[in-house]
Amino acid sequence: MKHFIRCILILLFMPTISHGQEDFLAKQYFNDGDYKKAVVYYENLVRKNPRRTDYAEGLIATYQQLERFADAEKLILDKLEEGHVYPTLYIELGYNYTLQNLPNEATKYYRQAIDKIEENPNFGYGVGYRFQKYALLDQALEAYSKAMELNPKLDYNYQMARVYGEQGNIEKMFHSYLNLIEQGRTSKSNVLRNIDDFISSDSESENNITLKSLLLKNAQKSPNTLWNEMLSWLFVQQKQYGSAFRQEKAIYRRMDGANTQRLQELGKTALEDNDSETAKEVYEYITENSGDEIVKLNATLNLIDIQLLDNDPKKYAVIEKEFETLTQLHGYKAQTLQLQVAHANFLTFKMDKPEEAITILKNSLELPLNERGKAFIKLALGDILVFGQRFNEALIYFSQIQAKLKNDILGQNARFKVAQTSFYKGDFDWALTQLKVLRSSTSQLIANDAMQLSLLISDNSLQDSTQTALKKYARADLLAYQNKTKAAITALDDILQNHKGEKIEDEALLKQGKLLEEQMEYESAEFNYLKITEFYANDILADDAHFALGELYRTTLNQPEKAKEHYEKILFNYQDSYYFPQARKNFRILRGDAIN
Repeated sequence: MKHFIRCILILLFMPTISHGQEDFLAKQYFNDGDYKKAVVYYENLVRKNPRRTDYAEGLIATYQQLERFADAEKLILDKLEEGHVYPTLYIELGYNYTLQNLPNEATKYYRQAIDKIEENPNFGYGVGYRFQKYALLDQALEAYSKAMELNPKLDYNYQMARVYGEQGNIEKMFHSYLNLIEQGRTSKSNVLRNIDDFISSDSESENNITLKSLLLKNAQKSPNTLWNEMLSWLFVQQKQYGSAFRQEKAIYRRMDGANTQRLQELGKTALEDNDSETAKEVYEYITENSGDEIVKLNATLNLIDIQLLDNDPKKYAVIEKEFETLTQLHGYKAQTLQLQVAHANFLTFKMDKPEEAITILKNSLELPLNERGKAFIKLALGDILVFGQRFNEALIYFSQIQAKLKNDILGQNARFKVAQTSFYKGDFDWALTQLKVLRSSTSQLIANDAMQLSLLISDNSLQDSTQTALKKYARADLLAYQNKTKAAITALDDILQNHKGEKIEDEALLKQGKLLEEQMEYESAEFNYLKITEFYANDILADDAHFALGELYRTTLNQPEKAKEHYEKILFNYQDSYYFPQARKNFRILRGDAIN
């Protein structure tokens, strides 16, 4: 909106307004609901460009919003008198009567639009689509059907399937879409995109049950892997990953083990959704059945990650032996860099053996690697050097990646790590220099992290020239990075006790809340987040706290109503929040909506 206001101010000082600017302003005013201003620009555009149907339709819609139905009617009739007009104008005239509650007049013109299809069946798509636009669904079906009847080469069954859904005839819609896929008249991805609007994560919903029933019937009639794929997709939407796995195994067997990509994606999805048991089964199946060395290695590394989820030190000795066995099996080579990095991270962040990890990664750098391969190793090496507080060495590696891959996501990640390392080191000015560049990163996650750290530094440098509290926070953040969680919580307590009321307080509360969650001290974490929402409701971290509370109530404390309350706060009060899309999705799931 600020950009729009700026445009207006510029235009006020210009002697003339160009055609493109008029177009922009007409649409902008219409979208903003300022129809009195929009109509001025649309009238001018129609006068200058009488053959542009989009401008005429824009003006008609604006007249209708202003309830100037007579003006809309006159414009439409004038266009109809020009001859060689597209029949959708009859629909516009009919709709103008519908808005005036004159159904008989409206029907007369709707009929004329459909009759025009007899002159040219190719009108069927445009007429049917325009009827859909105004939710005139019976007329839309008639238009599509009539066109196909007159010209059997035309196929509007895809459009008609959507109309069935909009009419509420869900079973007929599903049936139509499935027929279209089976006959090869549309792609599976197109169909899934459409039916996604009509199902939810609730396996007991009527629509979900209907679709499942149709798919099972089709699978019984025809042993086509298409039906297994569709069933697997449905089970994933319902978060029934075990059932999806059974379908994926059937697909894999029928395809003679041609590809494990679908299995890998399922394992990843299940793991991200905290169904580690199913993810484990999937990855074990891949290791037992795949003939691809790298695929089996990646599955094995995922199995190790699953073992590490509970942070049980008793497992570490066994896991270390697994890494040693894998290294003996695969050796050091460019194709297995993921093994060396995973092993190095395990040694550093779980076993506190960073020197051994550094040796592994430096040996890997001796391999014949391309720039991205080198960057992959150097990022991991830099992280481990930061863990050991060897900041200057880490900065050398990160800077090398940044210089070689400036516009690559790896280069942007390296720049963020330069900023983060400088922050840990206490070089806040250099950190800010790097972060300013990253605010426009192509990665939303990096851009958001950069903005958060930048604001943390700048806000707390202005209030305290000695940066005492900021240095303490950087120290606590480094302790958390080093997996010294209890020490980090204690360091943050020092800030909360000795720097009350300072800018840093909400940052410390949020950081400590997340660490408390890791320690399963959920009530203490909840207290921290609630304190932010109460005392810092207008500050930059309020949406973070609301989202953290929503997630805590939804995933851990099993209090869905409280979760909804905090997601809703984001939807109404923080529309620009990074968390807005996920908060909206989670809110709708908890409310029982169908999620598209």
